[in-house]
Amino acid sequence: MSDTAVPRAAAPLPAPPRPSPPAARRRIPLLDVLRGAAILGTLMTNVWIFTAPGGEWSVLSGGMPSPAESLLADPSLPSVAEGVFRFLADGKFLSLLTVLFGVGLAVQYESAVARGQAWPGRYRRRALFLFLEGTLHFTLVFAWDVLMGYAVTALLVARLLGRSRRARTVAAWTFAGLHLALVLLVTAAFLADGPGAGRGGGAPSPADERAVALYADGGYFDQVAFRLENFAALRIEPVLSFPLLVLLFLLGVRLFRAGAFAPDAAGRRIRARLCVWGLGLGLPLNAAASLAGPDFLMLGRYTAAPVLALGYLGLIGVLADRAARRGLRPGPLTAGLTAVGRTALSAYVAQNAICALVSYGIGLGLAARFDGAGPWWVMGLWAAVCLVLTLGASLWLRRFSHGPLEAVQKWALRPRGAAGPAPAGTGEAGTAATGTAGTTGAAGGEAAGAGTRPGDQTLR
Repeated sequence: MSDTAVPRAAAPLPAPPRPSPPAARRRIPLLDVLRGAAILGTLMTNVWIFTAPGGEWSVLSGGMPSPAESLLADPSLPSVAEGVFRFLADGKFLSLLTVLFGVGLAVQYESAVARGQAWPGRYRRRALFLFLEGTLHFTLVFAWDVLMGYAVTALLVARLLGRSRRARTVAAWTFAGLHLALVLLVTAAFLADGPGAGRGGGAPSPADERAVALYADGGYFDQVAFRLENFAALRIEPVLSFPLLVLLFLLGVRLFRAGAFAPDAAGRRIRARLCVWGLGLGLPLNAAASLAGPDFLMLGRYTAAPVLALGYLGLIGVLADRAARRGLRPGPLTAGLTAVGRTALSAYVAQNAICALVSYGIGLGLAARFDGAGPWWVMGLWAAVCLVLTLGASLWLRRFSHGPLEAVQKWALRPRGAAGPAPAGTGEAGTAATGTAGTTGAAGGEAAGAGTRPGDQTLR
């Protein structure tokens, strides 16, 4: 037997610690709440379109008087309730949704950079897929879809994300100037045409009369054909508001990179300032534009409304901060908004489909049955749909991690044959920019690391 010692087998080295997920894949609860509020808030405006004579065409035919017009014509309790309801919603939550889409785009950019992926790279596929989703939504469900406009805007803004902060600032001011010039030009044209030109009106056109009959008694495929036949007219809003969309996308990117959604002291200060300045300036500006009459529609919906939308963002953030400081657990309202925010694309399409089935002749036909019955049933419909969506989204997320349409999008955009993680924009961080907020943003997760405040100095 040899005296040579036999060396003992070396102990296995401990496994290296698993790297923590990149900041952009962590969730910021506030963004889910904001997205949910934006989705349900847009319905506060759209529900009046579904229930008006002529449905989607009523926006162009002058069949929907402004809140101030209704209030001044009949200062009764129902009219006051309708006026306040519509005043608080019209254009504000759509602007909030647009800002949140810009936030989601910034999240996806950071996710791509963290993975070492080229940008915009595969994001182009996501934007084109979103455009396809919007086209189907426009054709089959609701003519005033926002997804198509968001997809086109995202393609442009995605190119700007990799540029310097100075380049984005120049772009923001350029599109702000274009938007303001367009708004003033259209407003001047309305004023030149005489009082009330901004609302339309006059003798009903054949298209107006056809639309009233179509949405009250027509078949589903007749409505689809009507949307396609009047595609140019029904798609006028994203064309006119394109400079504003770009501006609000870039504003969302700037707010995210400034740390406006972070749970630290700096984030709380930004949210408090947004609340004070947004509400302080937005409320009087919107009141003035509304009282000025329908000729100032563009100034109200597309200039004053975004200011108040920032106030809403700040207000929701301040309320969430106060609840966090007091150690309060999320209540049913917060939980419901969060669930809708995490399934925002599905919720956005679902709320429009529900309202169409309830209001149009292809379903219950309540718009024609309750024509002239006052605003209470319309506001009740909004509340009922919100309840269905919050409960439905909460129950769905108990079993699934994504909403149904978010899951389809995730599957469609996953590289075929790839066993690794989904590309940037299809994971949790990427779902943020589907729309609205994920509407998207419409979709699942979002956020940037809770305490992180990504800055332009590291991501240009």
